[in-house]
Amino acid sequence: MKKILFMGVMGLFLLGSCNSKSGDGHEGHNHETEKHEHEGCEHDHESEDHNHEGDDHDHDGHDHGEVAAAGHSDEIILPPAKAQAAGVKSNVVEPGIFHQVIKTSGQVMAAQGDESVAVATVAGVVSFRGKIIEGMSVSKGAPLVILSSKNMADGDPVERARIAYEVSKKEYERMKALVGNKIVSEKDFAQAEQAYENARISYEAVAKNSSASGQAVVSPISGYVKSLLVKEGDYVAVGQPLVSITQNRKLFLRADVSEKYYQYLRTIGSANFCTPYNNKVYALKDLDGRLLSYGKASGGDGGYYVPVTFEFDNKGDIIPGSFVKIFLLSSPIENVISLPHSALTEEQGSFFVYLQLDEEGYKKQLVTLGADNGESVQILSGVKAGDRVVTEGAYQVKLASATNAIPAHSHEH
Repeated sequence: MKKILFMGVMGLFLLGSCNSKSGDGHEGHNHETEKHEHEGCEHDHESEDHNHEGDDHDHDGHDHGEVAAAGHSDEIILPPAKAQAAGVKSNVVEPGIFHQVIKTSGQVMAAQGDESVAVATVAGVVSFRGKIIEGMSVSKGAPLVILSSKNMADGDPVERARIAYEVSKKEYERMKALVGNKIVSEKDFAQAEQAYENARISYEAVAKNSSASGQAVVSPISGYVKSLLVKEGDYVAVGQPLVSITQNRKLFLRADVSEKYYQYLRTIGSANFCTPYNNKVYALKDLDGRLLSYGKASGGDGGYYVPVTFEFDNKGDIIPGSFVKIFLLSSPIENVISLPHSALTEEQGSFFVYLQLDEEGYKKQLVTLGADNGESVQILSGVKAGDRVVTEGAYQVKLASATNAIPAHSHEH
C-alpha cells in the first residue's frame, strides 16, 4: 500500500512540473540577459502598450531585437521653435570656387610712412608731460616729453643758443655796415652772415618749445603711442629716439613661406590671417588688401623662408607687431564643395556635419576634409550638391542628438 501511495505522489509531482514548463513558455529564458537588453534598448514607451496585468509573458513572440531596431533611428528630432531659439541655421550646398591654400605664419607690421618717432632736440633729463601710455591717442604738436638741462655742466642749451644767436647777430650787423666801404672783405662778411644764420636757426628751433621747466618734445604726427623708448629720469643726447607714434591706417602683412612652395608664389593673389588675441579670421579682400611683392631669395638669418608682403587698411582692431597664422590663397579650383568652420563638429579626430532632412529632422554625417583657408574647409566626401547642411548651431544639434539618445525610462522584468 505504501509503495502504491509513493508512486502516486511522484506522478502528481512530475505532472505539475510538466504543466508549469509548458504553460509559461519560459524555456531557455534568461532573466539576467533580458535585463541587460532592456537597459540598452531605446523603447518608445508612449507608443508601446505595456499592460503587465494582462501580459501572459509569451517571450517567444516578443522579439527584443526588433524593438531595439525600431527605437534606434539615425534621425535627430529638433523642433523648429527650439532650433530657432538655439540659433540653428542651414543652407543648401552648392559647388563654387575654392582656392588652393598654403598655410604658414607671419607678422603684422606698420606700413611705411604711417609711423614716426619723436626724438630729443636737446640733451637733458627726461620727464613725461602728463600721463603718456602706450596705445593712447595723440595729436600733431602735442607735448610728449620735457627735457631738462638744469644743474648740468654745459648749462641750459636754450640759453646758450640765445647768447650765440645775439652775438652772431651783432657781428653780422656790424660787418654789414662796413662791407660797403670796403673796410671788411667780402669773405669775412660772408662768414659772419653764415654764422649768424646758423645761430638763428638753432635758437629758433630750441626756443619754440622752451619753457621754464625745460625743452618740450612734441608729437610729429597725429596717431597713437606705439612704444615708449625711454623712461622717467633717463638722460638722453640730441637725436635720441623717445616715443614711437603710429597712425595705424595702413598695415603690412608679411608671410614667411617655406622654400618648397617657391614655385607657387607667383600664383598667390590674396590671403586670410588669424590673430592670436581674438582668434578672428580676417580676409584681405575685405580690408582692401593687395599683394606688394614676394622675395626672390630666402632670408639670410638662418631661416629657409621666402617673405611675401601684403598691404591692407586697418579697419579693425589689428595690433601692429603681432604674430599671426596666415592662409595664402593660390590658384582657384572650380566646382568645389566647401563649408564654414561653424558647420563642423569633431569627435575623436573625425569630423561630422548635420544634414537637415525635413523641418525638424536632422542626420549626423561623417565628412572628409580637404584644404582649409581659415574661413571655410573643402569637403572631399560625405556631402553632395543639393544637401541642406547646418552651417550655424551645429553643436546645438549635437546636444539634441545626445538628448534623443537618452531613454525616457528603463524597465526590468
